[in-house]
Amino acid sequence: MTSTDDLAAELAALREQESGLYLSSFTFDEAWELGLGLVERALEESLAITIDIRKGDQQVFHVALEGTTPDNDDWIARKIRTVRRFQTSSLIVGRSYAAKGRDFNEATQLPFTEYVAHGGCVPIQVTGVGMVGTLTVSGLAQEDDHALAVEALARLKAGRPSSP
Repeated sequence: MTSTDDLAAELAALREQESGLYLSSFTFDEAWELGLGLVERALEESLAITIDIRKGDQQVFHVALEGTTPDNDDWIARKIRTVRRFQTSSLIVGRSYAAKGRDFNEATQLPFTEYVAHGGCVPIQVTGVGMVGTLTVSGLAQEDDHALAVEALARLKAGRPSSP
């Protein structure tokens, strides 16, 4: 079991990581680039994942790779609801409740069938605007889903000039 101090340190690192992922913009073309980059990586590594990208309420990219099931789409929907409600990654939400020794669904009274605090969904945030969408990965361990999403956003951010 992870100690409270370990969880606090992990949460601090996750929050710092997320704060470094603000983009200067997020267009449909960038959503396509983001999604294709994830698909390429998944195919190279034979990862059975489903990828979902939303801009506002609109799904702008979605792919399910070999080895996934409709259950992955269900997990994606529940992770997205959590991120939209709490405005931070689903992993941060889950770890925040774990650090308090509380079960997320029990503490919030949000139904497990609609909300999950499992890693894999991260907010897409634009400097000066805030959250404009979500990037979700489902199919691996929650920490790996989260890591893939974060790495993809970091690559997208690195490919553009810095914000003023």
